[in-house]
Amino acid sequence: MKIAALISGGVDSAVAVHRMLEQGHDLHLFYIRIGLDTGEGDCSAEEDIEMCSYIAERYKLPFDVVSLHEEYWDSVMEYALRTVKAGLTPNPDIMCNKMIKFGYFEQRWGHEFDKTATGHYATTDTIDGKIYLATAVDPVKDQTDFLAQISYDQLSHLMFPIGDLPKAEVREIAIATQMPNAYRRDSQGICFLGKINYNDFIKRHLGEKKGPIIELETGRKLGEHRGFWFHTIGQRKGLGLSGGPWYVVKKCVHDNVVYVSQGYNTEKQYGKTLHLDEMHFISGNPWPERCDAIEITFKNRHTPDFITARLTHLGGSEYVISSDQKVQGIAPGQFAVIYDRNRHLCYGSGVITGQNVML
Repeated sequence: MKIAALISGGVDSAVAVHRMLEQGHDLHLFYIRIGLDTGEGDCSAEEDIEMCSYIAERYKLPFDVVSLHEEYWDSVMEYALRTVKAGLTPNPDIMCNKMIKFGYFEQRWGHEFDKTATGHYATTDTIDGKIYLATAVDPVKDQTDFLAQISYDQLSHLMFPIGDLPKAEVREIAIATQMPNAYRRDSQGICFLGKINYNDFIKRHLGEKKGPIIELETGRKLGEHRGFWFHTIGQRKGLGLSGGPWYVVKKCVHDNVVYVSQGYNTEKQYGKTLHLDEMHFISGNPWPERCDAIEITFKNRHTPDFITARLTHLGGSEYVISSDQKVQGIAPGQFAVIYDRNRHLCYGSGVITGQNVML
């Protein structure tokens, strides 16, 4: 097949290229350039592009650097800043996959190929002729939660060449084939920030606005914050309070107040009910006729752990998750990702709503 391979300069996408060539595919390599509006801390660092060039040269493959900088800022970053300003917690990585890697790239370049391949740790499964997003062999590296907003058309055009391998084996292949990036460390955090601190980035665009940090149970003022947008529900570090641990459990956007509760086991940081809106099923609703609670597993953050629960349809795009265990840091604005009971199929995701952010 003729395949557009998205590469990043990292070991995962490099090994994906190696495996696809072993399978006899015809590859064209692409690197998507995005970055900060100042150019500082650009995700498309020259080191990354140079590494991609090495891979292309080694295998004698065509390689293009394509820019989606403006599209990234008009869509992903506009969404992230708007969400933070509303007191919610965004997930730029989920939106980048949906709108940039498999959105604009597909529309302009990827559609010319039989498939688009990436180094994501994910797989697909076909059931009764329908394709489903499925989890990777390596539960620690699994990235289906970052793909849970893509469309069925996008999924149908995707390949995940290393999703059936544990990370250790991917690294071994890179070493055995003497990849130039075999020992390169995995990237951490949000790619577009590069080396820029997240709070510095938020400050640059939203500024600072001091407000009180209040103990929820007593109403006692414990200190000051620089703006509610620097804090998220469930956060423990970065509050600057003594006598902790302290957890952010509620925010008031109108009054610029951050509420905290003390102790590792404070009940205020836990909940068992997650209300969802804008529910998105990648391959269609697997339970279109069901009105009763459905047994599922889910994640509300990037973790190898799945939580068993029941999913109930409230009507329209609204659903509620009733968890079998207490869930820490239920942050409105984040996505809850829905899986089957076997932790295999990833059905999609919905946006968490809740009362712990007051407008």
